[in-house]
Amino acid sequence: MDGLILVRKSSGPTSHDCVARLRKILGIKKIGHFGTLDPFAEGLLLAGVGKATRLFPYFGFSDKTYDGRIRLGFATDTYDRTGNPSGPEAAGLPSGEAVVSMMARFLGEQIQLAPPFSAKKLEGKPLYAYARGGIEVERRPAQVRIERFALRTYEPPDIDFEVACSAGTYIRALAHDLGTALGCGAHLYSLTRTSSGPYRLENARALEEIETAAREGRGDSFLIPMEELLPGLSRIELTAAGRERVKSGRPVRLDDPGQVAPFGVAPAPGGVIRLFGPDGRLAALARARESEASPFLVLI
Repeated sequence: MDGLILVRKSSGPTSHDCVARLRKILGIKKIGHFGTLDPFAEGLLLAGVGKATRLFPYFGFSDKTYDGRIRLGFATDTYDRTGNPSGPEAAGLPSGEAVVSMMARFLGEQIQLAPPFSAKKLEGKPLYAYARGGIEVERRPAQVRIERFALRTYEPPDIDFEVACSAGTYIRALAHDLGTALGCGAHLYSLTRTSSGPYRLENARALEEIETAAREGRGDSFLIPMEELLPGLSRIELTAAGRERVKSGRPVRLDDPGQVAPFGVAPAPGGVIRLFGPDGRLAALARARESEASPFLVLI
Protein backbone atom coordinates (compact mmCIF):
# COMPACT_ATOMS: atom_id res chain seq x y z
CA MET A 1 0.00 0.00 0.00
CA ASP A 2 1.79 3.12 -1.28
CA GLY A 3 0.23 6.55 -1.55
CA LEU A 4 -1.15 9.56 0.26
CA ILE A 5 -3.94 9.75 2.82
CA LEU A 6 -5.74 13.00 3.60
CA VAL A 7 -6.51 12.82 7.31
CA ARG A 8 -9.02 15.07 9.05
CA LYS A 9 -7.24 15.58 12.37
CA SER A 10 -9.32 16.47 15.40
CA SER A 11 -8.23 18.71 18.26
CA GLY A 12 -6.38 16.81 20.97
CA PRO A 13 -4.08 14.16 19.51
CA THR A 14 -0.62 15.02 18.22
CA SER A 15 0.28 14.53 14.57
CA HIS A 16 2.44 11.59 15.69
CA ASP A 17 -0.59 10.10 17.49
CA CYS A 18 -2.49 10.17 14.19
CA VAL A 19 0.36 8.43 12.38
CA ALA A 20 0.59 5.79 15.14
CA ARG A 21 -3.12 5.06 14.81
CA LEU A 22 -2.84 4.81 11.02
CA ARG A 23 -0.02 2.30 11.42
CA LYS A 24 -2.26 0.22 13.66
CA ILE A 25 -5.28 0.51 11.35
CA LEU A 26 -3.37 -0.42 8.20
CA GLY A 27 -0.81 -2.77 9.75
CA ILE A 28 1.98 -0.80 8.07
CA LYS A 29 4.97 0.71 9.86
CA LYS A 30 6.22 2.92 7.04
CA ILE A 31 3.87 5.90 7.46
CA GLY A 32 4.83 9.53 8.10
CA HIS A 33 3.12 12.90 8.07
CA PHE A 34 3.98 15.90 5.92
CA GLY A 35 3.62 19.05 8.06
CA THR A 36 2.96 18.98 11.81
CA LEU A 37 -0.25 20.26 13.38
CA ASP A 38 -0.15 21.25 17.06
CA PRO A 39 -2.26 19.04 19.36
CA PHE A 40 -4.94 21.71 19.93
CA ALA A 41 -5.15 22.42 16.17
CA GLU A 42 -7.29 20.47 13.73
CA GLY A 43 -7.78 20.08 10.02
CA LEU A 44 -5.87 18.61 7.11
CA LEU A 45 -2.92 16.33 7.85
CA LEU A 46 -1.13 14.67 4.92
CA ALA A 47 0.12 11.16 5.64
CA GLY A 48 2.44 9.31 3.29
CA VAL A 49 2.22 5.52 3.21
CA GLY A 50 4.98 3.19 2.04
CA LYS A 51 7.03 4.58 -0.83
CA ALA A 52 5.13 7.87 -0.67
CA THR A 53 7.09 8.75 2.48
CA ARG A 54 10.07 9.35 0.19
CA LEU A 55 8.24 12.25 -1.45
CA PHE A 56 8.45 14.44 1.66
CA PRO A 57 10.27 17.34 -0.12
CA TYR A 58 7.29 17.73 -2.46
CA PHE A 59 4.62 17.74 0.24
CA GLY A 60 6.26 18.89 3.47
CA PHE A 61 7.20 22.22 1.91
CA SER A 62 3.86 23.05 0.29
CA ASP A 63 2.07 26.34 0.98
CA LYS A 64 -0.72 26.10 3.55
CA THR A 65 -4.01 27.84 4.34
CA TYR A 66 -5.73 28.10 7.72
CA ASP A 67 -8.81 29.45 9.46
CA GLY A 68 -8.50 30.38 13.09
CA ARG A 69 -9.18 32.62 16.05
CA ILE A 70 -6.78 34.98 17.81
CA ARG A 71 -7.68 36.19 21.28
CA LEU A 72 -6.46 39.68 22.16
CA GLY A 73 -5.71 40.94 25.65
CA PHE A 74 -2.74 38.88 26.81
CA ALA A 75 0.06 36.72 25.47
CA THR A 76 0.94 33.23 26.73
CA ASP A 77 4.26 31.43 27.05
CA THR A 78 3.26 28.89 24.39
CA TYR A 79 1.70 31.56 22.14
CA ASP A 80 -1.61 29.64 22.24
CA ARG A 81 -4.52 28.91 24.60
CA THR A 82 -2.74 25.95 26.22
CA GLY A 83 -0.10 28.17 27.85
CA ASN A 84 0.12 30.40 30.88
CA PRO A 85 -0.34 34.18 30.61
CA SER A 86 3.04 35.85 30.21
CA GLY A 87 1.84 39.24 31.40
CA PRO A 88 -1.15 41.15 32.78
CA GLU A 89 -4.32 41.49 30.77
CA ALA A 90 -4.51 44.65 28.65
CA ALA A 91 -6.70 47.46 29.93
CA GLY A 92 -8.09 48.24 26.48
CA LEU A 93 -8.37 46.67 23.05
CA PRO A 94 -7.79 48.17 19.57
CA SER A 95 -10.50 49.17 17.13
CA GLY A 96 -11.40 47.02 14.15
CA GLU A 97 -9.74 49.54 11.84
CA ALA A 98 -6.50 49.30 13.81
CA VAL A 99 -6.61 45.48 13.67
CA VAL A 100 -7.11 45.41 9.88
CA SER A 101 -4.36 47.97 9.34
CA MET A 102 -1.89 46.05 11.49
CA MET A 103 -2.72 42.68 9.93
CA ALA A 104 -1.86 44.15 6.52
CA ARG A 105 1.66 44.91 7.73
CA PHE A 106 2.36 41.20 8.06
CA LEU A 107 1.82 40.48 4.35
CA GLY A 108 4.75 39.45 2.17
CA GLU A 109 8.17 38.19 3.21
CA GLN A 110 8.62 38.21 6.98
CA ILE A 111 11.33 37.27 9.45
CA GLN A 112 9.80 35.08 12.14
CA LEU A 113 11.02 33.50 15.37
CA ALA A 114 9.62 30.08 16.23
CA PRO A 115 7.69 29.91 19.53
CA PRO A 116 9.81 28.86 22.53
CA PHE A 117 7.55 25.81 22.94
CA SER A 118 7.98 24.29 19.48
CA ALA A 119 9.66 21.35 17.79
CA LYS A 120 12.11 23.60 15.96
CA LYS A 121 15.60 22.18 16.53
CA LEU A 122 18.55 24.03 18.05
CA GLU A 123 21.79 22.07 18.32
CA GLY A 124 19.88 18.85 17.90
CA LYS A 125 17.27 19.53 20.58
CA PRO A 126 13.72 20.87 20.09
CA LEU A 127 13.11 24.32 21.50
CA TYR A 128 10.45 23.00 23.87
CA ALA A 129 13.11 20.93 25.64
CA TYR A 130 14.94 24.13 26.57
CA ALA A 131 11.72 25.97 27.46
CA ARG A 132 10.48 23.19 29.74
CA GLY A 133 13.81 23.32 31.53
CA GLY A 134 13.53 27.06 32.02
CA ILE A 135 16.51 27.65 29.75
CA GLU A 136 16.41 30.71 27.51
CA VAL A 137 18.16 30.25 24.18
CA GLU A 138 18.66 32.47 21.17
CA ARG A 139 16.15 31.39 18.55
CA ARG A 140 17.27 31.60 14.96
CA PRO A 141 15.05 33.72 12.72
CA ALA A 142 13.54 32.18 9.61
CA GLN A 143 12.10 33.82 6.52
CA VAL A 144 8.45 33.04 5.82
CA ARG A 145 5.89 34.43 3.39
CA ILE A 146 2.35 35.53 4.24
CA GLU A 147 0.20 35.67 1.11
CA ARG A 148 -3.07 36.50 2.87
CA PHE A 149 -3.91 37.49 6.44
CA ALA A 150 -7.52 38.54 6.36
CA LEU A 151 -9.98 39.51 9.07
CA ARG A 152 -13.26 37.62 8.89
CA THR A 153 -14.95 38.97 12.01
CA TYR A 154 -13.85 40.99 15.03
CA GLU A 155 -15.83 40.60 18.22
CA PRO A 156 -13.43 41.83 20.92
CA PRO A 157 -11.40 40.17 22.23
CA ASP A 158 -11.60 37.63 19.39
CA ILE A 159 -10.31 37.97 15.83
CA ASP A 160 -11.56 35.33 13.39
CA PHE A 161 -9.11 35.21 10.49
CA GLU A 162 -7.88 33.30 7.48
CA VAL A 163 -4.28 33.06 6.36
CA ALA A 164 -2.35 31.68 3.40
CA CYS A 165 1.36 31.21 4.00
CA SER A 166 4.53 29.38 3.10
CA ALA A 167 5.53 26.12 4.75
CA GLY A 168 7.37 26.63 8.00
CA THR A 169 5.19 29.53 9.14
CA TYR A 170 4.12 29.34 12.77
CA ILE A 171 0.60 30.72 13.05
CA ARG A 172 1.07 30.85 16.84
CA ALA A 173 4.01 33.20 16.29
CA LEU A 174 1.95 35.27 13.85
CA ALA A 175 -0.77 35.69 16.49
CA HIS A 176 1.79 36.57 19.18
CA ASP A 177 3.54 39.10 16.95
CA LEU A 178 0.23 40.72 16.00
CA GLY A 179 -0.61 41.17 19.67
CA THR A 180 2.79 42.71 20.33
CA ALA A 181 2.39 45.10 17.38
CA LEU A 182 -1.09 46.12 18.59
CA GLY A 183 0.27 46.69 22.09
CA CYS A 184 -2.32 44.53 23.83
CA GLY A 185 -0.87 41.02 23.66
CA ALA A 186 -2.52 38.07 21.92
CA HIS A 187 -2.46 34.30 21.62
CA LEU A 188 -3.80 31.76 19.17
CA TYR A 189 -7.08 30.36 20.43
CA SER A 190 -8.05 27.90 17.67
CA LEU A 191 -6.68 26.79 14.32
CA THR A 192 -7.87 24.68 11.39
CA ARG A 193 -5.67 23.82 8.42
CA THR A 194 -7.85 24.01 5.34
CA SER A 195 -5.35 23.14 2.61
CA SER A 196 -1.81 21.97 1.94
CA GLY A 197 -0.60 22.45 -1.61
CA PRO A 198 -3.40 21.24 -3.94
CA TYR A 199 -5.13 19.17 -1.25
CA ARG A 200 -8.23 20.41 0.58
CA LEU A 201 -9.77 19.64 3.95
CA GLU A 202 -13.17 18.85 2.42
CA ASN A 203 -11.61 15.77 0.79
CA ALA A 204 -10.03 14.47 4.00
CA ARG A 205 -11.33 11.57 6.09
CA ALA A 206 -11.51 11.19 9.86
CA LEU A 207 -9.48 8.34 11.33
CA GLU A 208 -12.69 6.54 12.27
CA GLU A 209 -13.83 6.63 8.62
CA ILE A 210 -10.46 5.34 7.45
CA GLU A 211 -10.59 2.52 10.00
CA THR A 212 -14.06 1.45 8.84
CA ALA A 213 -13.07 1.55 5.17
CA ALA A 214 -9.86 -0.40 5.81
CA ARG A 215 -11.77 -3.06 7.78
CA GLU A 216 -14.17 -3.43 4.84
CA GLY A 217 -11.34 -3.71 2.33
CA ARG A 218 -12.04 -0.32 0.74
CA GLY A 219 -8.51 1.08 0.80
CA ASP A 220 -9.07 2.68 -2.58
CA SER A 221 -11.66 4.98 -1.00
CA PHE A 222 -9.10 6.87 1.09
CA LEU A 223 -5.66 6.17 -0.44
CA ILE A 224 -4.45 8.40 -3.29
CA PRO A 225 -2.10 6.11 -5.26
CA MET A 226 1.43 7.07 -6.21
CA GLU A 227 0.46 7.40 -9.85
CA GLU A 228 -1.90 10.30 -9.04
CA LEU A 229 0.60 12.26 -6.95
CA LEU A 230 2.55 15.31 -8.15
CA PRO A 231 0.33 15.91 -11.20
CA GLY A 232 2.11 19.19 -11.87
CA LEU A 233 5.26 17.36 -12.96
CA SER A 234 5.71 16.20 -16.55
CA ARG A 235 4.99 12.54 -17.25
CA ILE A 236 7.20 10.33 -19.42
CA GLU A 237 6.34 6.71 -20.27
CA LEU A 238 9.18 4.20 -20.31
CA THR A 239 9.54 1.12 -22.48
CA ALA A 240 10.50 -2.18 -20.86
CA ALA A 241 14.15 -1.47 -21.71
CA GLY A 242 13.91 2.04 -20.29
CA ARG A 243 12.37 0.72 -17.09
CA GLU A 244 15.30 -1.65 -16.60
CA ARG A 245 17.74 1.22 -17.00
CA VAL A 246 15.88 3.36 -14.48
CA LYS A 247 15.60 0.42 -12.07
CA SER A 248 19.39 0.35 -11.84
CA GLY A 249 19.61 4.15 -11.56
CA ARG A 250 20.86 4.77 -15.10
CA PRO A 251 19.62 7.69 -17.23
CA VAL A 252 17.34 7.18 -20.22
CA ARG A 253 17.59 8.94 -23.56
CA LEU A 254 14.53 11.07 -24.23
CA ASP A 255 15.19 10.88 -27.98
CA ASP A 256 15.43 7.07 -28.03
CA PRO A 257 12.09 5.33 -28.79
CA GLY A 258 13.64 2.14 -27.49
CA GLN A 259 13.78 3.66 -24.01
CA VAL A 260 10.81 6.07 -23.83
CA ALA A 261 7.43 6.16 -25.51
CA PRO A 262 6.64 9.09 -27.83
CA PHE A 263 5.63 12.24 -25.93
CA GLY A 264 4.65 15.82 -26.67
CA VAL A 265 6.57 18.84 -25.42
CA ALA A 266 10.02 18.03 -24.10
CA PRO A 267 10.49 18.87 -20.38
CA ALA A 268 12.59 21.94 -19.60
CA PRO A 269 16.22 21.13 -18.73
CA GLY A 270 16.71 20.97 -14.98
CA GLY A 271 13.05 20.26 -14.28
CA VAL A 272 11.77 17.27 -12.34
CA ILE A 273 9.76 14.70 -14.27
CA ARG A 274 7.86 11.53 -13.40
CA LEU A 275 8.89 8.32 -15.13
CA PHE A 276 6.25 5.59 -15.50
CA GLY A 277 6.82 1.96 -16.41
CA PRO A 278 4.92 0.08 -19.14
CA ASP A 279 2.59 -1.18 -16.41
CA GLY A 280 1.51 2.38 -15.64
CA ARG A 281 3.23 2.41 -12.24
CA LEU A 282 5.36 5.34 -11.09
CA ALA A 283 8.96 4.16 -11.47
CA ALA A 284 11.05 7.18 -10.52
CA LEU A 285 11.49 10.90 -10.34
CA ALA A 286 14.18 12.21 -12.65
CA ARG A 287 15.96 15.42 -13.55
CA ALA A 288 15.59 16.45 -17.20
CA ARG A 289 18.79 17.16 -19.11
CA GLU A 290 19.30 18.26 -22.72
CA SER A 291 18.38 14.87 -24.17
CA GLU A 292 18.08 12.54 -21.24
CA ALA A 293 16.40 12.02 -17.88
CA SER A 294 18.56 11.14 -14.89
CA PRO A 295 16.66 9.35 -12.10
CA PHE A 296 17.41 10.57 -8.56
CA LEU A 297 14.54 8.86 -6.69
CA VAL A 298 13.92 5.31 -7.86
CA LEU A 299 10.68 3.80 -6.59
CA ILE A 300 10.89 0.30 -8.09
